[in-house]
Amino acid sequence: MNDQTFMKLMRLLPKSALSSFVGMATRVPVPAPVHQAAMRAFAKSYNVDMEEAEHPIEHYPTFAQFFTRSLKPGLRPIDPDEKAVVSPVDGRVSQVGYSEHGRCLQAKGIEYTVDELLGDSQAAKPFHGGAWTTIYLSPRDYHRIHAPLAGTITGYAYIPGEFWPVNPASVMNKQSLFCVNERLVTYLKTAAGQCAVVKVGATCVSRIKASYDDITTHTGQPGKVHQYQEGYKVEKGGELGRFEMGSTVILLFEAGRVKWESSLQPEAPLRLGQRIGVLP
Repeated sequence: MNDQTFMKLMRLLPKSALSSFVGMATRVPVPAPVHQAAMRAFAKSYNVDMEEAEHPIEHYPTFAQFFTRSLKPGLRPIDPDEKAVVSPVDGRVSQVGYSEHGRCLQAKGIEYTVDELLGDSQAAKPFHGGAWTTIYLSPRDYHRIHAPLAGTITGYAYIPGEFWPVNPASVMNKQSLFCVNERLVTYLKTAAGQCAVVKVGATCVSRIKASYDDITTHTGQPGKVHQYQEGYKVEKGGELGRFEMGSTVILLFEAGRVKWESSLQPEAPLRLGQRIGVLP
C-alpha cells in the first residue's frame, strides 16, 4: 500500500472510536492462558525485551498494564551532570533543531508552529527560537515519560484532538500532524528556564496518563489548562506520565538555554536518561 492510499484510508477510518475500543479491550481482564499467550505473541512480534521489565509477563493481569510496565530498578541510569539534559523516554529521534521564528520541522517540506502545538500563543512565546526535538516511541519501547531536567511542574494543558497515526507515512503527509492530534503538555520550571514536555496521542493510543496529578486523556472530558500555585518538585528522570500504546514526545526549551549534542540526529536511538543536550 502506498502512502497516498494509506492516507485516504486513514481519513475514512473512525480513528477516535477505534482508539476508544482498543483501549477498552486492553483494560478488560481475560482468562490468563489467553491473555498471556497474546502478550507473548506481541512481545515476539515486536521484539520486546522482557528481560528489562520489572516483572515477568505472568504478573500483568491486563494488556494495558503489560504495555505500561515499569523497568527493573537502576536499568536506565540518569546522567548525573547537573548541566546535562537527558532523554525523557526510550525511542528514536524523528526530528531535532531550534525553532527559528517559532517553527519546527515535522518532515521534509512540512513545518508547524510552537503556537499551534501548545494551542496557546502566550504559552508558546518563551519557546520561540529554542531547542526542540521529536522522539517516536515504537510498540516495543518502554512507554513511560520522564523529566529531562530536575525542576518544578508548574502546570499542564490537555488539548483534545484527533487520532492520526504517527508512523512515517502520516508524518510525511499530514500537515501539522502533531498539532491536530490529542496532546497532554506538562510545563516545567528548570535550570534551563521553562520546558514543555508534549505527549502526543495517536491511533490506538487510547489514553495518556499523568503521574503527578489525576489526569487521564480521551475520557470524554473537555480541554483544560491548569497552573499550580506551588507546583510539584520532580528530579531529573522522575516520572511524568505514560502512554497506553505507543506515540510521540516533543521537548521544547527556551531560546538560548539548551544546546543539543551532535549525536542527536534523526533516526538516532535513545534510552531514558542518556545525555541529549547541555546547558551553556
